[in-house]
Amino acid sequence: MVPSPEPLPESLLSVVIPTLDEARALPALLDDLRAVDVPYEVVVADGGSGDGTRAIARDAGARVVEVPAGRGAQLAAGAAAARGTTLCFLHADVRLPSSTCAALARVADLPDGVAIAFRLHIAADGWRYRFVEWGTDRRSRWGRLPYGDQGLVLTRASYERSGGFAPLPLMEDVALVRRLRALGDVRILPECVHVSPRRWERDGVLRRMLRNWLLVTAYLAGVPPERLARAYRPYSGAAAG
Repeated sequence: MVPSPEPLPESLLSVVIPTLDEARALPALLDDLRAVDVPYEVVVADGGSGDGTRAIARDAGARVVEVPAGRGAQLAAGAAAARGTTLCFLHADVRLPSSTCAALARVADLPDGVAIAFRLHIAADGWRYRFVEWGTDRRSRWGRLPYGDQGLVLTRASYERSGGFAPLPLMEDVALVRRLRALGDVRILPECVHVSPRRWERDGVLRRMLRNWLLVTAYLAGVPPERLARAYRPYSGAAAG
């Protein structure tokens, strides 16, 4: 990990990762981040892991913030603890290819008013996964509505101006991206984040895709996230919007 010297560099990238029992997935992501060739720090916002996640994060040099489980609240707490001028939010079950690490280094000094997300690649074979990726790409590019599992990079000023992550039980990523879209530009880079297929394997690929589509459609139609959360599995660090 690139150390964060004191005093802090003028431009520092803060990578914020919400976790809940991510001892198996987190080490690989932390190892990938070592290829990001700019000064950065990692803030792990942990929601009460019982599997050694916090110790793994600290041993790797990350700062750990402990907060009650709930991804919106964890992301908000991680952002509040971060010291960087640019914020990058990643889920714990993603992997960053070298091309994505290079892209992350390039956008570590973003202008205000611009938010960046990556393309989604599910790390599994099969046409169903490719279909999910195709749909994600169309939603992200045409609707400028990437989800949290695609990563999100923006300046602290843009984050604060947008109101940041709300402590919602669901749709915290969609709510923030919609506000960012109203304030400026949301761009999708050609590089990918590689996400674990575990969510689709657990729920079924097409079933999960349909459920997510119905939940987002209901949210955009005005159904409160608290009501939608009752139709959603309990929070896990792997869950995506």
